[in-house]
Amino acid sequence: MSTHRTKLSAAALSLSVLMALTACNPAASGGSAAPGGSAGAGSFSKDLSGTLKTSGYNPSDEVGKSRSDLATKAVAPATVTMDTTNFDTQKFSAQAASGQVPDLIQVDRSIVPTLADKGLIQPLDACYSLWGVDPKTQYYPAATKSVTYSGKVYGVPQFFQTSMLIADKNVMQAAGVGVDQLDTSKPDQIVAAAQKMYKASGGKPSVIGFDADLPGSADLWLQVFGGSAMDANGKPSLDASANVTALTWMKKLMDAQGGYAAIKSFKDSMDAFGNENQYVKNEVGAQTWAQWYINVLSATKDKVSVVGVPIKTLDGKALGYAGGTALAIPTAAKNPSAACAWAIKATSLDAWKAAGDARAKTVQQKNSINTGLFTGSPAADKAVRDAHVVPSGSADFDQLISTAYATLDTTASFGSSPAGSAIKDALSNAVAVALSGEKDPATALKDAQATALRAWQQTSAGKNG
Repeated sequence: MSTHRTKLSAAALSLSVLMALTACNPAASGGSAAPGGSAGAGSFSKDLSGTLKTSGYNPSDEVGKSRSDLATKAVAPATVTMDTTNFDTQKFSAQAASGQVPDLIQVDRSIVPTLADKGLIQPLDACYSLWGVDPKTQYYPAATKSVTYSGKVYGVPQFFQTSMLIADKNVMQAAGVGVDQLDTSKPDQIVAAAQKMYKASGGKPSVIGFDADLPGSADLWLQVFGGSAMDANGKPSLDASANVTALTWMKKLMDAQGGYAAIKSFKDSMDAFGNENQYVKNEVGAQTWAQWYINVLSATKDKVSVVGVPIKTLDGKALGYAGGTALAIPTAAKNPSAACAWAIKATSLDAWKAAGDARAKTVQQKNSINTGLFTGSPAADKAVRDAHVVPSGSADFDQLISTAYATLDTTASFGSSPAGSAIKDALSNAVAVALSGEKDPATALKDAQATALRAWQQTSAGKNG
């Protein structure tokens, strides 16, 4: 139940496939290949025509469709054709080999620096400038940072659904645990609270006290402890002392509740997205979730008693951690100008307001709760909240929503690295083997660092520094 799992999740890129893509791409060797029908990579115009081919963007719900409709009208007389399937590494490889890449792709932000390092997507600074948009103010700092590589912005961020704790008040009350004991700036206190809320039956968990969403949210917990998976330049730093301390705590937390394997097995049996979810059945004390899960819980709002708690770093500061997707333009795109215009319009304040209006109609039709839209843009988030987020009639859900918005005050993300996928995979593997007891935390992270460092050394950034 990773907080990073979304309908728009993109497949991680392996280094071997990226190398294959590089070989197919004339710009990857350092040249500036000129896409057909344009003045060259990085050149954009407001004079739009031809066909815009997109890949990965799926307007399957009212939020996606309203934004897509607005952006499509904005690029007329250019016409738009969409491949709505998720971004696929192998498909993109074949497209690059044939020279027939889409004009605009939607990908996970964590792989944007990888594609940029290989010369497969083009910088968008000129695109932003053409349309009078400053990405540093248009989007949350962490979102912009995640699509910035070597001083240039390569993506247009979408969504920033931060993580928080969602706790079951019934489980807490039965165990004598108060909200103040769910303060992650006091990690030993979290372990103690988890032990109080944990229950087992027949040697198997029946109530998880504290679910930190591992290994999915491992990087979040590294940052809670003052660590990071990479340094400011994107070089892996998995074996840093703060990270070892964080992973040691993760292991202690799991061991206090029957162990990682038992917890994972129990979680896999939960009806997390259904009417018999773990909060309805009082099977969890507190869990790490992204903001979107409030929408899931709203379907059972009359059957749950919940409270939201911000995740804090060891120094007591709230941490608004999130991933998300971005729109990017391949270097060999044939219609970069229309791609630029569409991406900017689809993430504009007007587009998000339209999406907020559309979501409000859906909420009204379903007699649900409007939890707002966490768009990646501070201005858009405020506009949608002011227009549509009103008291719901449920004090619990109003508190959840307020807590989610409060997490946006200080934003953070995985970071920006051309070896991002390799670092993520290495971290996930290290957490899994440490929690299972196959390796101690220090050894697991040392081995992961060696693996990630090899991938880093094969990138242009790694070779040059």
